[in-house]
Amino acid sequence: MIPFNKSHVVGTESGNIARAIASAPLNGDGPFTKSCHDKLGAMLDGTHAMLTHSATAALELAALVARLGPGDEVIMPSFTFVSTANAVVLRGAVPVFIDIRPDTLNIDASLVEAAITPRTRMIMPVHYAGVACEMDRIMEVARRHRLLVVEDAAQGVLASYHGRPLGSIGDMSAMSFHATKNISCGEGGAFFVRDPELAARAEIVREKGTNRSRFLRGEADKYTWVDVGSSFLPSELNAAYLLAQLEAAVEITRRRLLVWNAYHDAFAAAESRGWVARPHVPADCQHNAHIYYLVLDRQFDRDKVLATMRESGVAATFHYVPLHSSPFGASAGRAQSPMANTDFAAGQLIRLPLWPGVEQFQGQIVDVCLRAINGAARK
Repeated sequence: MIPFNKSHVVGTESGNIARAIASAPLNGDGPFTKSCHDKLGAMLDGTHAMLTHSATAALELAALVARLGPGDEVIMPSFTFVSTANAVVLRGAVPVFIDIRPDTLNIDASLVEAAITPRTRMIMPVHYAGVACEMDRIMEVARRHRLLVVEDAAQGVLASYHGRPLGSIGDMSAMSFHATKNISCGEGGAFFVRDPELAARAEIVREKGTNRSRFLRGEADKYTWVDVGSSFLPSELNAAYLLAQLEAAVEITRRRLLVWNAYHDAFAAAESRGWVARPHVPADCQHNAHIYYLVLDRQFDRDKVLATMRESGVAATFHYVPLHSSPFGASAGRAQSPMANTDFAAGQLIRLPLWPGVEQFQGQIVDVCLRAINGAARK
């Protein structure tokens, strides 16, 4: 079976981990964590970076820093992972779902303003597949209505919009280093913030609501509980592994782009025949080859395509079940617009294996995929 994902190992991770063990202690915010902060801050044009144990945690940290509370509303796409909405629901706030664009599968920025009510506090765009949302338009709406923007850039490492790194445009953002992501430490994430006041509060919330970081810097004479918070820090072992990946991030991305581009060329004829829609990357976006997907025309049975591919030794897969139609999402949030694009993409999208090294199997994957599509026409 050709796996859907295979975490890329640079080769220097084990040496970093050995040094972390030898130096001890292994709790968070040690030298490897600080090196990751420096690397990530530089990658995001000086945005303040803080490692977390997941992107889920980074989104929850953003919700706490923003002081979201019961009755507040947050606008987001329904075509996203559950963590985007969970961060909001955990604070008693309401996710307000709007549709996506049919080309990029990102939140439709033209629908955002109509979803704003007196209770709206925040907009949470999700950069699907490492392709940027229309951030200029979203930020302009947010400024006029005095709303915070939190970028869910879980898939956005080393991707950009008009030359600006994803995660550095909104007020706060979250990034993932999960095993399925381009840059990985198994489980991990990062929180980013631009405003110094929000950064100061985030530092406290991230440290269980204490002023520990200020105390360790000699800026406070006592280490005490000063605000609400939780434990968001990863260990030095995760940071040591992640640092090796961050140092190789440009090369990893280059290799993934080669695979992505080969897929894109291989499926051009299928798109011309009307079988599939290939990913669309707007001219003002630089993507990072996080996902290569195809949206099948409605004449084809997506589940049959995936089953045939698996029987032929290729682990392709679908993606999100829309949050607005999920059992809990239907009760915890509300759909503010018709969801035709979301529902169609969720029912017809397939993702192909993409990882450094998969190029040796790529011809086989393409052939299997095309044969599966050809044999999956609905009766």
